[in-house]
This record gives sequence, structure tokens and C-alpha cells, in this order.
Amino acid sequence: MPTTTQARPASAGPWNPDSWRDCPIRQVPAYPDPAKLADMEARLGKYPPLVFAGEARRLKAHLALASEGKAFVLQGGDCAESFSDFTANIIRDTFRVLLQMAVVLTFGASLPVVKIGRMAGQFAKPRSSDTETVDGITLPSYRGDIVNGPEFSAASRIPDPARMEFGYFQSASTLNLLRAFSSGGYADLHEVHRWNLGFVERSPLAERYKDLASRIDETLSFMAACGMTSATQRDMRETDFYISHEALLLPYEQALARVDSTTGDWYGCSAHFLWVGDRTRQADGAHIEFLRGLQNPLGVKIGPSQDPDDLLKLLDILNPRNEAGRITLISRMGADKVRDKLPPLVRAVERSGHTVVWLADPMHGNTISTSSKVKTRNFDSILHEVRGFFDVHAAEGTWAGGVHVEMTGQDVTECIGGAHRLSEADLGERYETFCDPRLNAEQSLELAFLVAEELKRRRSPAIVPALAAQ
Repeated sequence: MPTTTQARPASAGPWNPDSWRDCPIRQVPAYPDPAKLADMEARLGKYPPLVFAGEARRLKAHLALASEGKAFVLQGGDCAESFSDFTANIIRDTFRVLLQMAVVLTFGASLPVVKIGRMAGQFAKPRSSDTETVDGITLPSYRGDIVNGPEFSAASRIPDPARMEFGYFQSASTLNLLRAFSSGGYADLHEVHRWNLGFVERSPLAERYKDLASRIDETLSFMAACGMTSATQRDMRETDFYISHEALLLPYEQALARVDSTTGDWYGCSAHFLWVGDRTRQADGAHIEFLRGLQNPLGVKIGPSQDPDDLLKLLDILNPRNEAGRITLISRMGADKVRDKLPPLVRAVERSGHTVVWLADPMHGNTISTSSKVKTRNFDSILHEVRGFFDVHAAEGTWAGGVHVEMTGQDVTECIGGAHRLSEADLGERYETFCDPRLNAEQSLELAFLVAEELKRRRSPAIVPALAAQ
């Protein structure tokens, strides 16, 4: 796999699943044994798909509604999933918090919420440097469990293709459990609301949240009086839930690309929704070349360095037919830059006529280091960027389509602030991430309530419809 080439740019010529190998590539692991890597790719290529083309098409239809302002998107989950933190409880708790957030956001937006987890495959991470130096020892950087190990040792940091197979099977197990939770009664709307009432009672900001919680309660009571209960309505006891990850490790992604038997189109069957990161979105790069040939809904992370003309070029490459629901732009500007850097991009996309979904990622642009050099994020900065994102879209007359957050259902202490006022001194209690700091369950729900307040405040006065299916 080349690190640089002088080959043709992405989109110039016919596409096939390995045409990306002739393009310049970044963020590529240096596998020491190419034959071993090729053998693993061939092995994975024979395994069943993790997701199906019809599911990806259904998600694309939901995202098309979000592009029209008829739905709101919630995407959340781990910064990077871990092979070691793999238990039913951890999967359940993250899924549960995403459901809780979705119910609150549904009421705030008066719209259906499209739920996408950064789960069942979010194993690879881009790094700012190929190497890491500790106490004078330099080793390859940790690139996520699907590539190498987090332990700072020579043996752990060697990229190992066998990890891709382990990641495949762990993703399959996670997805199996998520499907059971989604359709087996765990997602019952009334239960999820009861969990939220418990959160409100525990929160230091209980009085602020009680009004919203009581309004949801009234809506559910009204629906029950009309005969709409979990026993009579499938959508009140089940929910659609999709998985996503950054399509960073292209050998793995290619191995799980499949031709849909009903349409003859290629789909990435490692996840319903794949995105390209801010570090690998070069128009002539391997990642864009690979993704342009898949029919999945795709995301593009855009940071403060994004040039408007380059963004339009990416949209032309990835969505030449301007298909609604195909492209989601995930803004990760930082709280201090979003109001300056985002408007030119929104205007350029609007003028071009491209149909996109806009999401706010208020996490990646707000990472800071404490005095003891521990990475964290301030909850106030996260909320400030979300509000700035909404302000920009309100000013431009466009739809702020959703939020993308790094979070967990566990009671970790990785981000400071929030209603419980976590401080730098609290970070050592349960700082468990191998990569970036995540919102814990309480902070995630708090963010959902605050975003719901923003949505309620900003929407035009109208008769609020009954709570949409969660």
C-alpha cells in the first residue's frame, strides 16, 4: 500500500474496489508483512457482510428527510472502541443513553430523530504523528485496536493484520446485540422516558429539566388515551438504529465491500454509514477514491482549514447526482471558530445547489490539555459550539440537521464541567479512554436536554405534533 504516488487523482476514471491503491494515501499503517496482510484481506472477503444494502438505503432515506428539515440526526458513541472493553453491559449502556437522548431531542425538535451509533466498528483512529516518543523511546503511534495495541511496547505497536479479523467478529457480536435491543422491547418509549425521569431527579439542574420532562409525560399520556401504546404500536416498542465508523483502514473496508444482488451496486458492508475524516478528505486521495464508488450514505468531517472550493469539489466527486441523503457534512470547528469558519462553507454549499445534511461535532475542535498534560474537553465549550452551529444555520436560513458526539454510557470522568461540575482534579477517578475524552452518561443527557431547549426555542410557533416514534 503506497504512502505517496504520482498516480491519477480520485474520480478520474472508472472505479473498482481497489482503485484507491493507485492514489496518494495518508494515515496508513506500516504493516511489516504485506503477504500476511493480503492473506487477511482475502480471508475477510469471504466472510458475510455485517450490514445489508437495504438497511443502508433505508438510512439514506431517513437522512434525506433530515436534509429537508424533516428529521434530526443523533450520532454518538466511543472515540475508539476497545477490544478489551467488550461486554454486553457496556454496549447496552451506550445504546440506552443514545435512546434517552433521542427521546428528548425528538420532543425538542418535534421531529423524528435518526439514531446512528459510533459502534460495531469504530476501531481505527487517525494520528497527528506516525510515531510516539516516551522517555527517549520512539515507537509507532497507536492507531486503534484494529491496527495495533495501546500499550507502549515494541511488540504491541507493530501493526498486525490479524486484528482486523478480531475486529470483524467483535463488530458482528456488537451488532447482533444492538439489533436485539432495538427490536426486543428494550427500546420501549415508555421505559426510556422513565429512565429520563430518573436522570432529571438526580441532576443538580432538575428544576430546569422538569418542565421538558413533564411535557413529554403529558404527550405520552395523551397518546395512551388515544390507544397508542407499546402494545398497539410497533414504533413505540422498537426503533431503527444504525451503525457507523470512520472508513480509515482501507484494506478492511475493501474486504467488506459487496455487490448488492438486487441493484448491482457496491456497498460498504462494514457499517451503514461511513465517513472520511478531516485528515484524509483530499480530493485526489485514496479514501475519497474508495468511498466515491460505494452507495452508502457518507459523511465528511470539515474543520476550520476546509476551503469552500475544495468542499464543492468533494461534493461533486462523492455525490455527482446530488442524491438527497447521500452526503452528511460534519462540522468540527471549535467553539471559538465556528461562527467565523462555518458560514462561508454553508453559503458555498447553498449556492452550489448541493443537498446535504449538516451535523455539529462539538467534540474534536475543543480538546485541551490540563496542567498535568491530560487531554480533556470542557462541557461549556461543547455547548458553546453547538449553539454557534445553530446560530450560523439560523442566520443563513439553512437547517441545523443534528449533532455528532463522542460519548459513553459509563460513569467516566474525562470531560470537565457539566451540571456535576467535574474539575481537573476529578479526571483521575475514571479516566479510561485510550484516545479522546468522552462525555459520560450524565453529561450526554444534559447535552440532549440543553440542545432540546435550543430546538424548542428556535422552531417557529406552531401546534406541536404528538411525540414522533422514538
